[in-house]
Amino acid sequence: MPIYDHPVTALDGSDADLHDYEGRALLVVNVASKCGLTPQYTALEQLQRDYGKRGFTVLGFPCNQFMGQEPGTSAEIAEFCSATYGVTFPMFEKIEVNGEGRDPLYADLTTHPDADGYTGDIRWNFEKFLIGADGEVVGRFAPQVEPDAPELVAAIEALISG
Repeated sequence: MPIYDHPVTALDGSDADLHDYEGRALLVVNVASKCGLTPQYTALEQLQRDYGKRGFTVLGFPCNQFMGQEPGTSAEIAEFCSATYGVTFPMFEKIEVNGEGRDPLYADLTTHPDADGYTGDIRWNFEKFLIGADGEVVGRFAPQVEPDAPELVAAIEALISG
């Protein structure tokens, strides 16, 4: 199923619709403000700035399931992301990405393998899913893969230049 059909809520609590991103390449990332990988926000924002006008969007989904590393309210998360990293890409309400309360979007995403064939639970904050313009998952990248890693950048460029 294309990811557009999954219901989402914007970080500010307003209704959001993934159909708004139909026809764009997307990088869906579970994010956290108090993680050793949090500096990845810098490279995620740079991807947004570099490729946003070429049909690409980063989508951030805060999650507090990994050692409580996203404890803030939506307002606190928004302020942190804006003030600390200048985040301009869309952010959504805090969700669960694993377990019984797993958001349906992530129930779908986690069925897709990474380059090593791994499927299943999200391993940590900043796991990344690359989505084609048709809404289908085309790549999964481990949390430690930096947003500006050559393999991820090449995959993004292949989607937006095709």
